[in-house]
Amino acid sequence: MFSKILIANRGEIACRVMRTCRELGIRTVAVYSAADQQAQHVQMADEAVLLGPAPARESYLRADKVLAAAQQTGAQAIHPGYGFLSENAEFARACESAGIVFIGPPASAIEAMGSKSAAKALMEQAGVPLVPGYHGADQNPQRLRQAADEIGYPVMLKAVQGGGGKGMRVVGRAEDFAEAATAARREGENAFGNGDLLVEKCVLAPRHVEIQVFTDTQGNAVYMAERDCSLQRRHQKVIEEAPAPGMTEDLRQAMGAAAVRAALAIDYVGAGTVEFLLDRDGSFYFMEMNTRLQVEHPVTEMITGQDLVAWQLQVASGQPLPLSQSDLRLSGHAVEARIYAEDAEHGFLPATGTLHCLRPPAEVDGVRIDTGVVQGDEVSMYYDPMIAKLIVHADTREAALQRLAQALADYQVDGVVTNIPFLRRLVLHPDFIAGDLDTGFIGTREAELLATPTADATLSQMAGALHQALLEREAAQSRDLWSQPVGWQLNQPAQRCIEVECQGEITAVTLEAERACVTRLDETRAQVTVNGHLHSAGWFTRDRGTPRHLTLFVDGRPWHMVCQPVAEHLSTGGDEDHSLTAPMNGTVVSILVDTGQAVTAGQALMVLEAMKMELSIRAPADGTVETLWFQPGEAVSAGAELLAFVPAEETVE
Repeated sequence: MFSKILIANRGEIACRVMRTCRELGIRTVAVYSAADQQAQHVQMADEAVLLGPAPARESYLRADKVLAAAQQTGAQAIHPGYGFLSENAEFARACESAGIVFIGPPASAIEAMGSKSAAKALMEQAGVPLVPGYHGADQNPQRLRQAADEIGYPVMLKAVQGGGGKGMRVVGRAEDFAEAATAARREGENAFGNGDLLVEKCVLAPRHVEIQVFTDTQGNAVYMAERDCSLQRRHQKVIEEAPAPGMTEDLRQAMGAAAVRAALAIDYVGAGTVEFLLDRDGSFYFMEMNTRLQVEHPVTEMITGQDLVAWQLQVASGQPLPLSQSDLRLSGHAVEARIYAEDAEHGFLPATGTLHCLRPPAEVDGVRIDTGVVQGDEVSMYYDPMIAKLIVHADTREAALQRLAQALADYQVDGVVTNIPFLRRLVLHPDFIAGDLDTGFIGTREAELLATPTADATLSQMAGALHQALLEREAAQSRDLWSQPVGWQLNQPAQRCIEVECQGEITAVTLEAERACVTRLDETRAQVTVNGHLHSAGWFTRDRGTPRHLTLFVDGRPWHMVCQPVAEHLSTGGDEDHSLTAPMNGTVVSILVDTGQAVTAGQALMVLEAMKMELSIRAPADGTVETLWFQPGEAVSAGAELLAFVPAEETVE
């Protein structure tokens, strides 16, 4: 076994490999870019070497620098993780030439599966079922069109070097072929430097089922059950599970045997994944082989009880497979959800920013989290926006899905937009629960899965009560919301009036001791009673005082609020100070009153905007607007006098 290895990757997969190495007593070397100097994989490693600037092409993709780092630190082997150099045959060959073990398959095996068309030809020879299609070298547009006509529409065009959904087009009609082929070819050239295409019959509503295989240098090979990865968006996986719903033992054995034949046909060594399309009639067809450890490998680990990274290290060091096919046992059901910094409700656009709040659920009762970030880390524009993989395991699929839904509800992230609310809707969708899956599942249910929810009055009431409780706690006063005399009325409940803004809507919340109060408040969760109904939510704020930018987490969704007591719009400069001041830096959006106008208590006088949120400035009492100091569009600083206000004279009898 190795005593020191270098991990040529970053993020959660680098941290994942390091955890196994630590358990096995293997020292680790991290590599990093200038953007990752404080990253978690750097902190976890025994040593770390700077590769270069932030862009991957100048750091993580520099094979020469990675090899130099391995030689400099005396690493005996390199684990490539996934992505970056993991399926780069030249890098694997360079490692071998340098006398460093590449923890992956031989370069020849990577090359054999690197071209989709060449891989199809090899699989056909090995007796692995293929989708009817054309994988020939003749790339004349007329030849490709002829093949499509012969196969019958719809067909799928794929870049021969493609992956991750790039260079793929579905063509439903012959008249659309030329345009789709041009687009797929262009995308293949841009992404992979190769615009050659293959043409395949488009299997309607298939499932994406893959088989985990493992081989060693002694010629032993096993398959470790299957994973269903049908839930995808833009041909990229979102949720994976193992075993596949509805899988029979006969079908599992048939697919497993085909996957093993595929691996042995190219003299494969190590962990690999053979991906198949599974038709509704039980027919299955080879898609491709990923010559590396998969992102979704944890679900296989959960149902087999095996550490696949430990298996990789053993095989790479020349040891035989730890178990034979007959020794492998399956237990329960596992599901993985990929948590990304992305805006699912706006086209799954990737998001960047600082993870101001990151509170994952507790890793207990079959809940596992693979991540490479902690609170305070930045999600950079330079790399994949994955925050974590949330994996759950239970005795049954039903129990696993319930556990996953609850874990997603407990996952609290603020600072960047995430897909957590989308994932939870997906997990709770009745068709998914029923196991009615195919690769078009998300696309055909977008209206349900991507609907933007609206806030209700309860959220504003909860935010207002929590805001007041935090103010009083910060002032070292009682946690009792009603202990102060402000708002006292004879023979009436004590009141607080809080202005709450959420999703552009401003609500004035009146809190009464008998109707709404904070019944419990700790550092992460609050329980608020609204009209006799107890509500619980996570909360987070970076503010102190007012106005307060407050986040409530309800069922995995963050709701962003701006809260401010209405009375605090009035300057506290003294009895003769009748001005109203800006509570924050911002811009005047609109003026709602005129100079000399009489107004009533609580009436909106003007609207400010800051951080894309609007806040109304309201009259603290009945009175008259004497002077307006700003006009719409003008910027104001916190504390600036906005207008002069004269309260109505009190009547004395």
